[in-house]
Amino acid sequence: MNRETKRMMQRQGQMEADGSPSTRRAPAGGQGTGGRAARTPGKRPSGRKRTSPVQFVREIRDEMRQVAWPSRAELLNYTSVVLTTLLIMISLIFALNLAFGKLVTLLFSK
Repeated sequence: MNRETKRMMQRQGQMEADGSPSTRRAPAGGQGTGGRAARTPGKRPSGRKRTSPVQFVREIRDEMRQVAWPSRAELLNYTSVVLTTLLIMISLIFALNLAFGKLVTLLFSK
């Protein structure tokens, strides 16, 4: 069971926050909504609070501090691997394109 399913079950009252089955009954939904309460379009749930731009920037800065940045040697190594692979693939595609072009020209010239 993934997080999304657990959260949905918590909203429906089928599961407690700690993951144990709920002892309370699930809220009664409408017949045609599949057990979900009908929402009016355009209205946001009142329980959500928007994050301020300052708090958003603080959270981004905190997350960026947790990133495992590569060292200079690792960066140079990764860059050389990517460029070498790129050159090999370009050469391979060029050679195949040239060979198939010559083959098609040879087949249709006769």
